[in-house]
Amino acid sequence: MADASEGKGGKAAAGVDALSFEQALAELEAIVASLEKGNVPLEESIAIYERGEALKQRCEKLLKAAEARVETITRDADGRPVGTAPLDPEG
Repeated sequence: MADASEGKGGKAAAGVDALSFEQALAELEAIVASLEKGNVPLEESIAIYERGEALKQRCEKLLKAAEARVETITRDADGRPVGTAPLDPEG
């Protein structure tokens, strides 16, 4: 699949990289609702689908970045918290 920022998808992806996770998700949900109604002309459906794909990729990127920062609480033998460790020690 081609990158959403290439060719015709470039317009669809415009400004997506500046959106927060919450903004991208809200817009993506609005696009899904619009497409589910089925009353959008074909050309517009294609354009908003491309935008939705760019938004989905943005959300995935932000989630991966957040996951990388999450830490788990480590506990001693008695179950008391003693510190933190990376959620994914290999990543």
